[in-house]
Amino acid sequence: MFIPSAKSKLSLIILSVVSILLFIWVENSTTYVKEDYFELKLEAAKLMQKAEEIIKENRIENGVFIDDLNDPNETALIGDRESLIITDRGNLTSKLTSLNPNMAAVIVDLFKQAELKEGDKVAVSMTGSFPGINLAVYSAAKVMGLDLKVVSSVGASMFGATDPEFTWLDMERLLYEKGVFPYRSYAASIGGGRDLGRGLNRKGRDLILAAIERNNVKLIKGNSLETNIAKKKEILDSQLDDENYKLYINIGGGLSSLGTSLNGQLVKPGLHRYLKLKNIPIKGTMFLYAEDGVSVLHLLDIINIASKYELPVAPEPLPQAGMGRVFEAERYNVMIASIALFILIVLIAIVLLYDHRAVRIEKDEINI
Repeated sequence: MFIPSAKSKLSLIILSVVSILLFIWVENSTTYVKEDYFELKLEAAKLMQKAEEIIKENRIENGVFIDDLNDPNETALIGDRESLIITDRGNLTSKLTSLNPNMAAVIVDLFKQAELKEGDKVAVSMTGSFPGINLAVYSAAKVMGLDLKVVSSVGASMFGATDPEFTWLDMERLLYEKGVFPYRSYAASIGGGRDLGRGLNRKGRDLILAAIERNNVKLIKGNSLETNIAKKKEILDSQLDDENYKLYINIGGGLSSLGTSLNGQLVKPGLHRYLKLKNIPIKGTMFLYAEDGVSVLHLLDIINIASKYELPVAPEPLPQAGMGRVFEAERYNVMIASIALFILIVLIAIVLLYDHRAVRIEKDEINI
């Protein structure tokens, strides 16, 4: 007759086998559960997908060549590596990653973390470097009913909105006129070095100025970076009533927002309720609003943000709206896990109980 015992090899083997079987049972019991704000996220992702499709259709209608090597998903949102309005180096992988329409769902999640609600005013500083992230922010803001106040810089890093005839300002005007978004930039600067186009040749600066003029956007052009920072903050402040902004969003590496490129690297991507950086030489608008107690959403290291939300890096093909962990999360079946734990505890208890009885019998025999 078999008697369970921790000293018995057969007992230990049985416990091991049962434990493995219970583990497999629990692992196979996982289900997918909708994440919070699923409907809002899906709506935002679909809106971003629609915006990208409209831009692509416009580019094709105008006979623009799509480089299917650098833009394998043929979005027409990956710009040239070389252009007269390129202000900085750019990472193609980041640009490809940013075009995933489900990035809009990530922004919804971040907005919810910031506790934004319908009607809240949000200050936004964007550049031409990441049109995909610009679209994601606009999409998330529209479905949540937010009131965006936007200032831009037109210059773009490599693979961004680098076509002088179709800059970010042209993209947002197209989408505004199509009724996709209710948002447009209130004012724009050249961008690049000192936010004044330093590093560009004269023709490049003239092309950016022409883009600002044809889109009927107010030009911000002082005599220094500090002047541009002050003017942008003044414009953003002029859109307020009594209350301050609920959130400040920085997209890209615009110097008027960051102050210096190093400042942008010192701040981790994502949401910050408080920024504690001090003694920095030049404070862009992001830091000035942070000093006023405004939460900051810093959107620069796109691969980092995508990885955090388990979005694919430079995906091919481009995912459809509604795909990814930002919409559904894998969860263990709590009931099955509880039953498995109960079975294992009972078996261990049986073994220990028989061991305890055996020890008592041995003591009784010794006493006799």
